[in-house]
Amino acid sequence: MSEPNTKRTPLKIYLAQPRGFCAGVDRAIAIVERALLVYGRPIYVRHEIVHNRTVVENLRSRGAIFIDDLSEVPDGATLVFSAHGVPKSVEEEAARRGFRVFDATCPLVTKVHREVARMRDAGYTVVMIGHKGHPEVEGTVGQVEDGILVVEDEADVEALQVPDPEKVAYVTQTTLSLDDSQHLAETLKKRFPHIVQPKKADICYATQNRQDAVKELAQHVDIVLVIGSSTSSNSNRLREVAERYHVPAYLVDTAEDVDPAWLSGRHRVGVTAGASAPEPLVAELVERLKGLAETEIVPLEGVKENMAFPLPKGLWQKDVDAALAAKGRTE
Repeated sequence: MSEPNTKRTPLKIYLAQPRGFCAGVDRAIAIVERALLVYGRPIYVRHEIVHNRTVVENLRSRGAIFIDDLSEVPDGATLVFSAHGVPKSVEEEAARRGFRVFDATCPLVTKVHREVARMRDAGYTVVMIGHKGHPEVEGTVGQVEDGILVVEDEADVEALQVPDPEKVAYVTQTTLSLDDSQHLAETLKKRFPHIVQPKKADICYATQNRQDAVKELAQHVDIVLVIGSSTSSNSNRLREVAERYHVPAYLVDTAEDVDPAWLSGRHRVGVTAGASAPEPLVAELVERLKGLAETEIVPLEGVKENMAFPLPKGLWQKDVDAALAAKGRTE
């Protein structure tokens, strides 16, 4: 795409805070990276480890092989489950075939899995608010044999048929818009007044923080650029949040996806990144904007995140150190 010959009117670039990687994504990527170091290539990953094209392509270049079915994994291989989680049937097949398995499911998704199991054990029909076909939803639904239904909108709620309207509970996909999920939760409560809700909200802290940051961003700008892949639920929700505040918003994988025409007549650009988008992509986008106009960078205040999740046994620092030492001895 050719750039204009003359620079546009100066741009103010407002940077949302927080943005980019969350603790669950950090952990998932680290699991694949350390598995490659400790156990060698190839490492098989069921589904994309996170929904970001740049991250996936980087890991693929280093020896990760992304698969959708365990039939594609050879015997004796090392296998990683993605951050979105997997159905119980996948866990059982992996154990039966004797793979070395590292589970990169986000702990906040695992919390929802446990809620579903507990609710079903107590005899409740479980309703999951989420996007049908999304890997997180498929993984959560697959935690139990039956008795779980997925709703995306009010029509789905109205169409629900349950054995006992007095024994209904609900959970939520972690990467939804809080506003949308709350609306559907209220709709469920009207349909089933005795519905049981999770002890703690299922929308993950990072999803909520990033959505709140976009709400703040929208007060300052006349366009929002969201770095994230089209398959990323949380990134799409950030774009929708901006649009809900009547600010045009675009989802871009990389800086090269930005069309300079989007900036015509606009002087205040908001930049954020989904929870699966690495910070270097933000820096590249800022550099691209600097090439289009004189710019002023305005970092916004926001929540400072310090959440971290532990890595699984077998991928601790001592395992990495031992693998690097062994490699040094053989070179």
